[in-house]
Amino acid sequence: MTLDQRLLDQVDQQLARTDELLSQRYPGDDGRRQAVHTVYTPADQFTPDVVARWGQQALEAVQQQGSMIDVVTQVLDQRADDAQYVERLADLVERKLTNEPIEDLRIDFEDGYGRRSDAEEDQHAIQAAKGVAQSLRDGIAPPFIGIRFKCMESDVRARGLRTLDLYLSTLVDEIGSLPESTVLTLPKVTTVDQVKAMNDVASALESGLGLDERQLRYEVQVETPQLIVGAEGQAEVSRVIHAGEGRITSLHYGTYDYSASLGIAAAYQAMDHPAADFAKNVMLTAVAGTGVHLSDGSTNILPLGNPQEVREAWGLHARLVARHLRRGIYQGWDLHAAQLPTRFIATFDFFNRSLESAVDRLGRYVRVESGSIMDEPATAKALARYIVRSTSCGAANPAEIQQRLGISEDVLLTLAATGLTPQMSANN
Repeated sequence: MTLDQRLLDQVDQQLARTDELLSQRYPGDDGRRQAVHTVYTPADQFTPDVVARWGQQALEAVQQQGSMIDVVTQVLDQRADDAQYVERLADLVERKLTNEPIEDLRIDFEDGYGRRSDAEEDQHAIQAAKGVAQSLRDGIAPPFIGIRFKCMESDVRARGLRTLDLYLSTLVDEIGSLPESTVLTLPKVTTVDQVKAMNDVASALESGLGLDERQLRYEVQVETPQLIVGAEGQAEVSRVIHAGEGRITSLHYGTYDYSASLGIAAAYQAMDHPAADFAKNVMLTAVAGTGVHLSDGSTNILPLGNPQEVREAWGLHARLVARHLRRGIYQGWDLHAAQLPTRFIATFDFFNRSLESAVDRLGRYVRVESGSIMDEPATAKALARYIVRSTSCGAANPAEIQQRLGISEDVLLTLAATGLTPQMSANN
């Protein structure tokens, strides 16, 4: 051997800071579920039964256009050449709208709510927390639920933090602890200092409410160009993620505020504008390896009006959802119950179109079979993560997938996290 232990120790010492950087700042995906969408409802309109109401309204919107099969056929257009596939997809979407029409609900105290008197917003913050607690007790809450409070800009900062405090304090009082489903959204972040200030607020709330250290985490909405390219020409959004010190769970792109900040005319502000693609590509690169999720924004062209207008809006929404899924962004916003059918049609179609090949490839990898494709752990990890996403949202049956792969849920999750089965890890 040419290389002795002394040299190896020297290399370890040289790369100690690099090892620490990769471990702390790029820990990889932590395996937690990512919702396929976020639904916003103004705080004054929130009630514990909002999820069921949206699901019913979504199904009624479909019925007004015919059957679910009709809508799936229309949305898939020329790809709807397999009647059995269309029928299966229609059944999956109808089941989703009945059982879990909303995956992630945000009670909005920001743009969708506006400015109210302090007394009125205080009342709505308390009512929201009590309503969430009631929905959790009744078993009708979505998998993720929380509030979007006002931003850290000076004129609304105190109001936003008061609302956050009231909501969390009431929720903890009602439940006895902070529910794991809790999600908090900080909008219009412009600087790293705002994130650092939010960390201090979170720490103070944890102490005051008797929560575990770093239990409070939050999303950041990217709605200003200063967060994409900072004053010194850096990708400020990357600095924001790391300044969050593990508290930031997700970045959400704000379609219209961001576009308006660039001076883009209102008629051309859209999720697929080149400026939007640039911002989201920067965000996608910034979150890579950090464990932070990424969400696209929304379209404000709603499926309302006469049948033709509804069909056109549905077609646009489905194309935009499919577009961000193909680009590696697995979440977006929905603003109206009538957008839910196309959210799930486009999402379920995206997963099912490639699910067979993904399961086949991962199965051969798990069984260590040879073939025309030789996959490596990184690819196996991506395949497993794709399959986990498909089952968690309802696009595929998890028990059926696990049976076909010949592995348990735990092994599938391990593959999604590491690209290796426990046996492979032991052999290495």
